[in-house]
Amino acid sequence: QVQLVESGGGSVQAGGSLRLSCAASGYTYRRSCMAWFRQFPEKEREGVATVDSDGSTTYPDSVKGRFTISKDNAKNILYLQMNSLKPEDTAMYYCAARGFGCGGSWGVPAYYTDWGQGTQVTVSS
Repeated sequence: QVQLVESGGGSVQAGGSLRLSCAASGYTYRRSCMAWFRQFPEKEREGVATVDSDGSTTYPDSVKGRFTISKDNAKNILYLQMNSLKPEDTAMYYCAARGFGCGGSWGVPAYYTDWGQGTQVTVSS
């Protein structure tokens, strides 16, 4: 049984920072592609960051240079450091994982088998 539990969401003013955490348990953490997605109301989930088992990362242009994904293999925790937040970053953020490498499908939610419950991030102007 895989479990992903997010924390760290909240409300912040534009230009501020937040760090999200995702505690993973129940499987061999290091062999997976892990990712952060976000979902706006009535929209599809979109990928905002992935980290592969070799440590390589991917970001869409919308967050590149502002968001940083990292993982602590010893503690089985995935992080998302979000800086220079904008009101348009307001969304529900989800941690996701799968048992194979990130590759070209990193941003496709359907390719991820494991999801957390989500944590809300609200950025005010």
